[in-house]
Amino acid sequence: MRDLRTFTLSGYDKGRGIAVQALWFCVMNTLFMAWFCPARVRVALLRAFGAQIGEGVLIRHRVRVLWPWKLSIGDHTWIGEGAWLLNLEPVTIGSHVCVSQEALLCTGSHDHRSTDFRYRNAPIRVEDGAWIAARATVLAGVTVGPHAVVGAGAVLGRDLPELTLHTADGTRALKEPTP
Repeated sequence: MRDLRTFTLSGYDKGRGIAVQALWFCVMNTLFMAWFCPARVRVALLRAFGAQIGEGVLIRHRVRVLWPWKLSIGDHTWIGEGAWLLNLEPVTIGSHVCVSQEALLCTGSHDHRSTDFRYRNAPIRVEDGAWIAARATVLAGVTVGPHAVVGAGAVLGRDLPELTLHTADGTRALKEPTP
């Protein structure tokens, strides 16, 4: 039987102190997510809070990032409007990746077998050239292989090999990308 009163943050490290966390939440919810904030300023804000971000990265408005210091993004990657990077653990996104509108990358979960519902978190890795389509969800511990596609609205709970398409209806191989 589950007893949520016994839940603790035991073993979970947010990576920064409460003052930095509070400052990030203030910046994220006032400037970072705003439609009028230029994409280059969003990138600069993430870098200022410890994110590792490559060149030519485009981050649209309404994007949420839980902890910037647990985020790494390669070159020429796009993060679409309303995407949510719920990175209790590290999220690593390669180069030339597209994370589309309202996609969710969620590194956190709970152990449904434990009475205290403790965290069961794990990092997410999205390899070069991958595409996480609109409203797709990638769950904790998953690696999305190079040039793989998580289709719109799909939920991915296991690793996705290179050049593979995963949709709500199943998984199949893709052709080589065209230059």
